[in-house]
Amino acid sequence: MKTRTITAIIAMAIFLPIVIYGGIPVLLLSYLLAIVALKEVLNMQRIKLYSLPGLISTAALCLIMSPARSRIVESDYQVPFLIIISLILLSHTVISKNRFSFVDAAFCMLAVAYVGIGFMYFYETRHHGLHYLLFALLVVWLTDTGAYIFGRLFGKRKLWPEISPNKTIEGFIGGIASSTIVAIVFALNYEMPLGLVPLIFVTWLFSIAGQLGDLVESALKRNFGVKDSGTLLPGHGGILDRFDSLIFVLPLINIFLINFQS
Repeated sequence: MKTRTITAIIAMAIFLPIVIYGGIPVLLLSYLLAIVALKEVLNMQRIKLYSLPGLISTAALCLIMSPARSRIVESDYQVPFLIIISLILLSHTVISKNRFSFVDAAFCMLAVAYVGIGFMYFYETRHHGLHYLLFALLVVWLTDTGAYIFGRLFGKRKLWPEISPNKTIEGFIGGIASSTIVAIVFALNYEMPLGLVPLIFVTWLFSIAGQLGDLVESALKRNFGVKDSGTLLPGHGGILDRFDSLIFVLPLINIFLINFQS
């Protein structure tokens, strides 16, 4: 517990000032976190980040995460580049004499999409306003806290024991209920694009998505027989362990909330 607490304090001391400042530092942080998370996912399939497939996957990740306002990679060229990258990965199955298989190539591209889309929206959400990113973080944190408390107090029925043995249906519902606090606080204190009632409903959707994101990562780890995605954060695991819920929540916040601000 001491190690976990110290790690959390140090991480927040680095993370929060960057998020509050915004701009290029958040963009660089997003890329750094995404590359580390990609490394963690590829390691599960025994694909090294510094191998040819790993480097190609990293290039694809950076391409997906290219900011919408950047002229570095025009959006019209992103799809052709991704097609070329896919063909290179498939060609590598021949060059490696199938030591790198079709399944490996597919795994790389899905890993890039899984990690890249989530962390792209980390930066994009901050660009639209600090309050939107804080909203996302608080929805995830309140959901996790509520699920833990309700699960400990009332949990009897397992939610998905084959994937995450400790999660309960009561905790799942409690997490959704707890996220309501975030909707009320933000509706009363910030200019949100939705009124209180619709904001509560979409917040429940985000809460469900966050818990689903956590289960998806649990299923991934269970499939590969690993306890944590990495060891970068002592007591907490890897970057993916800390951001699995946000990877699902942030795109939905952009689709169902930020897009309505105009």
